[in-house]
Amino acid sequence: MATQEYAASIQGVSIRVTRLDAAGNLLNGAGDSYTTSAFMRVSFTPEYEEGDEITEKSANGTVCVTYKAPDTLKRITMELAICEPDAELSQLLSGGLLLRKNVDGVVKSVGWAAPGVGDDPAGNGVAIEAWSHAVKDGKRASVLPYFHWVFPYAKLRQSGDRVIENGMLASTFEGYGLGNRNFGAGADGRWEFPVAAERPYSYARASWAPVGLQGFYTWTDKASEAVFFTAGGNIQGQTSPYITQINATSTTATVIFSAAHNIATNDKIYVSGAGEPFNTITSGVAATNVNSTAITYTIPSAYTGTATLDKFTRVQLVDSADEPGANNYTAVTTTQIDTKYANGAGEDTYNVPGNLNYVADSNVDFIIKSNED
Repeated sequence: MATQEYAASIQGVSIRVTRLDAAGNLLNGAGDSYTTSAFMRVSFTPEYEEGDEITEKSANGTVCVTYKAPDTLKRITMELAICEPDAELSQLLSGGLLLRKNVDGVVKSVGWAAPGVGDDPAGNGVAIEAWSHAVKDGKRASVLPYFHWVFPYAKLRQSGDRVIENGMLASTFEGYGLGNRNFGAGADGRWEFPVAAERPYSYARASWAPVGLQGFYTWTDKASEAVFFTAGGNIQGQTSPYITQINATSTTATVIFSAAHNIATNDKIYVSGAGEPFNTITSGVAATNVNSTAITYTIPSAYTGTATLDKFTRVQLVDSADEPGANNYTAVTTTQIDTKYANGAGEDTYNVPGNLNYVADSNVDFIIKSNED
């Protein structure tokens, strides 16, 4: 009797590259984790140390003792090829400097300079994750539709020829990978097999992949929190309920949902993407006057009117375990994605390390779509 749903790994979906500290812990600050679907391939080859072979012969020349020790895995060799000269991903993978410039009032990454002669291009290394489609019977699997590949510790450098010609200039990185127990459950707590991170590579079927994302992101494990978006902001794959309106009279704002939300009185909420004075992203506020499809909360200054909602407007509910007396809600749970992209304060900036002055955009750059389990 089969104990698994057999499926083939077909086509790459996306990759996520996350910087490590010297001990192998995942870093998750601005400019530390880059997600993209614009890659050509991730390839790896197990590299084995051949076991010693011992053979002894007797005096007449016949073999009297022979023994071959087993070959043992010592590392993997890796290659990562991306579709474009991606300055930010190049800096994350192989050091060097981002070249940034003020473009129409916003500091953007416009180029990259190679590491200096004698520099270690790989630094403390990175963790690389890749997702591919799981295909069964000629179509994508309906359950666990992705493969999640984990390479918990990799040190890469640029390799191969760079050819400027009548064609695409691809960028290739190669190096090696090892196990890294400090990878744990990954950047967003989704990797369910932390013990496997002690191995150079592993994979498992998954229900989620970061589809359509390109840029730096801060990934936090919010599996115990609920996040509500507007109907047009379904970037997490969330279904009902969603936000239909936020309005205010004096210092009281009201959030109206499309269906029952299960937020309780005095639950702490965070509102973002609704404009001032509706946003409460620096500190949470208590939900009051709660009914099945609406809540109210206090805004910092008097205002009468309706908030302009866009697809990034969000009401985030803190886990009831953090709020004494709050009930256990049953709303959709998601993983929060806070964008960190290469924006500065508006000044001309050149030749700076990639993680200097990275701040959160008010709008999310380069999100095409996403999905959620």
